[in-house]
Amino acid sequence: MPDIDSDFLALPLRKLADAALQRARELGVEHADFRLERVRGQSLSLTDGALETATDSDTLGFAVRVVHNGVWGFAAETELDAALPATTTVAAAVAERAVEVARVAAAISTERIELAPEPAHRDVQWVSSYETDPFAVSTGEKTALLAEWSRRLLDDSRVDHVDTGVVQVKEQKFYADTSGTTSTQQRVRLAPVLEVLASRDGKLDSMQTLTPPAGRGWEYVPTLEQELDELPELLAEKLAAPSVAPGPRDLVIDPSNLWLTIHESVGHATELDRALGYEAAYAGTSFATVDQLGSLQYGSPLMNVTGDRTTEHGLATIGYDDEGVATSSFDLVREGVLVGYQRDRRISRLQGYERSNGCAFADSPTTMPIQRMANVSLAPDPSGPTTQGLVSGVERGIYIVGNRSWSIDMQRYNFQFTGQRFYQIENGRITGMLRDVAYQATTTDFWNSLSALGGPQTYMLGGSFMCGKGQPGQVASVSHGCPSALFTGVRVLNTVQEAGN
Repeated sequence: MPDIDSDFLALPLRKLADAALQRARELGVEHADFRLERVRGQSLSLTDGALETATDSDTLGFAVRVVHNGVWGFAAETELDAALPATTTVAAAVAERAVEVARVAAAISTERIELAPEPAHRDVQWVSSYETDPFAVSTGEKTALLAEWSRRLLDDSRVDHVDTGVVQVKEQKFYADTSGTTSTQQRVRLAPVLEVLASRDGKLDSMQTLTPPAGRGWEYVPTLEQELDELPELLAEKLAAPSVAPGPRDLVIDPSNLWLTIHESVGHATELDRALGYEAAYAGTSFATVDQLGSLQYGSPLMNVTGDRTTEHGLATIGYDDEGVATSSFDLVREGVLVGYQRDRRISRLQGYERSNGCAFADSPTTMPIQRMANVSLAPDPSGPTTQGLVSGVERGIYIVGNRSWSIDMQRYNFQFTGQRFYQIENGRITGMLRDVAYQATTTDFWNSLSALGGPQTYMLGGSFMCGKGQPGQVASVSHGCPSALFTGVRVLNTVQEAGN
């Protein structure tokens, strides 16, 4: 496992933190935390093998958050240089600004802010699991690999165009607070993607690789090559496939599709700030309100869902969150019943929980931590079948692979999802590809139609690299693990007919 970069450790982390926290104490805060952060990003995209965009970003700064007389205050400083990041005078001045913000905000504050307690974690370090730092690989080497893959695909007459690219992030954080916690952490994550496109007989369609974004290093990107050779044939088959006949179907959903349904209908719906109505203006609240905790039949008894910020290679995995909370795994849905929520320290205290479960995250040194999603995952059946085993039990259905578009209402209740590949199932056998498929349901109807889960051999960790939340908006990455699963009697739409074409 890599070490935290020496140039980050060489910054005067503790010196700045001590100056900021001491000044905050002098000004009478109940709580203060200091977060110095560096976020590096790179995005490469190629069209038909030619480099189209290459962007790099590097943000270094620190923030001070306080609770003063029961009111939040926050201030940040990003006009830093890695060689001369700031002085203790600047750090103390930022703490003063944070307290001043709290004083001004007191006039309009309607809630006294209190935080759930957390034991002090002194001098802890954490590094994510990866082998090769993607920023240690030259841009030329990365571009050459993606261009070579593109040329191979363009040599196939069934492919008209190829879009490919990779997004990479390296995040380093030093955190300290007035309770005594100090943590230093580093993680990398990346999202490779490759899509082929073609038009035939008036139809235009595409086929994407299924390799999900992950909390891994550059060693992960070459695994994309394993999917290349099958893409032209899959795309040709999809273009020639018949359009689906709408109506209820049994669906065998591959984890490459089901992770997104989990993200939208379970992940966001079990964020406690949404359930309480504190997060409403951006993507809505949640139907899974707190009065239903312990009684809402979210899904069938087969449904067991956890939130987990410790999953190896998970996009939301970290050792300590942005409030100094040691991360963990916790139940959200147990045997089909809603039993828990994702929480930060403020919301935990507000609802009487003894501790937060570590879901605070800020996407840059300029933003204040908000409650964000853990890796929310559906457990497999320990003795469950293979995906083929699930298919063999279906008389008339569809096997859905890969994700594409989605739509969900402001309470996370009514939804519609499409996919990349759709296979017709007749009498327990896959008989060919379909197109123009979408499935539609309410969240509880869908999850209560869960009839069988695949075994651990079908389990896969999918994920979203750019999940948005908050105002001002922030982005976060999150993974969702799940097995293949069988849902019975789900409403299937023909997307072309629905569009009136």
